Amino acid sequence: MGIVSDVFAGRKYAVLGLARSGLATVECLAASGAQVVAWDSRDEARAAVEGKAELADPTEIDLKGFDGVVVSPGVPLNRHPIAMHAKLAGVPVVGDIELFALARPTLPKHRVVGITGTNGKSTTTALVHHIIETAGIPTRMGGNIGLPILGQDPLPDGGVYVLELSSYQIDLTRSLDCDVAVLLNITPDHLDRYNGFEGYVASKARLFEMQAGDHIAVIAAEDEPSRSILSSVRHSRAADDERVMAVKAADIDPSRQAGWPALQGPHNAQNAAVAIAVARALGIDEAAIEKGLQSYASLPHRMQRVRELNGVLYVNDSKATNAASTAPALAAYPPIDGRPRLHWIVGGLAKTDNLDECEPYFGNVAHAYTIGEAGAMFAELLRSHMAVDDSEMLSAAVRRAARVAQPGDVVLLSPACASFDQFRDFEARGDAFVAAVAALE
Repeated sequence: MGIVSDVFAGRKYAVLGLARSGLATVECLAASGAQVVAWDSRDEARAAVEGKAELADPTEIDLKGFDGVVVSPGVPLNRHPIAMHAKLAGVPVVGDIELFALARPTLPKHRVVGITGTNGKSTTTALVHHIIETAGIPTRMGGNIGLPILGQDPLPDGGVYVLELSSYQIDLTRSLDCDVAVLLNITPDHLDRYNGFEGYVASKARLFEMQAGDHIAVIAAEDEPSRSILSSVRHSRAADDERVMAVKAADIDPSRQAGWPALQGPHNAQNAAVAIAVARALGIDEAAIEKGLQSYASLPHRMQRVRELNGVLYVNDSKATNAASTAPALAAYPPIDGRPRLHWIVGGLAKTDNLDECEPYFGNVAHAYTIGEAGAMFAELLRSHMAVDDSEMLSAAVRRAARVAQPGDVVLLSPACASFDQFRDFEARGDAFVAAVAALE
């Protein structure tokens, strides 16, 4: 059924874009008694809302009198005509997370954890959700991961919603007051949508600006922008306030981390440190936290252990679409007895012309296999540091790595690139890697 709230009854909304979150938005608003106008360029998407919404393009109708225009996070507000059209009509442009925030007072008593950052959001969101489940507390996961939150049934009293929030989703939200707001890290990304890096950082900071002062902030203060936000949050609240928690990867004992199979590497130490802080903030006991860390299974395409064959481990990290997110994957597998053991599949549609963030971990790599549009450029860049095979195609890279790898080695797909030169998205790229590994004998 999804969320239904009388807060929307009698109101009027336009919905632009009818992918998963758009469809869930129309269902929620229509079932709540709102008047809905919806549009998508695809015939089949429009057909899916017939009878629930009037069909019209919000960029071409008079929006005066509407309570909001709901767009998907994929709509680039800095260059899409809907932004100016709505502004001239005096109508806010929002996302489904804002509708969830507006509906909250009518839902059974609950708490919300909101998690943002450039890298690690999905893993940390899934990990926090898993720990809450392990503790026996009702929970739902949504936002930038899983099913749209408006399409999921409301939680009973005492439940916890765990939301992964991209900067785009935060941009489309005005009133989400998270009981626990989380920042993992900030590195340059999505700069085509912002007025420079400062605009991107400001977007992340808004998650804390929307919070009530008595709610909890958890910030991994391991990069300058995150430290700046931590300082600002502390300044705006009591300086010694225990509700502003700074954490770091070094908080995690490596011997303890060794007992968490799906959470290896320094980036997962940061993810775990954050998840532990969030769980404690929610009042979850240490035994349940440890059990959750030990039993967590990695998400597909995020350091996903695919298969072990002839003593070689195959790991799918297709979600790593920039060098900053690939670097911790390389760091997770240091040499054993001085022998590098990583066979790194890298390449695709490059976001930059360098791999600078990865360079500190080049010593962990025995052999690189470059693929895609960036393959030749990366092969040239890496040759002075390691053996390189310009494989071009992902399937060829997997076969060649399998021939060279020795027992104890790791074949890692962590491309440091977008996928769109050869694949529909990073999931399709990861699925192709899994299929190529499955075909090995």
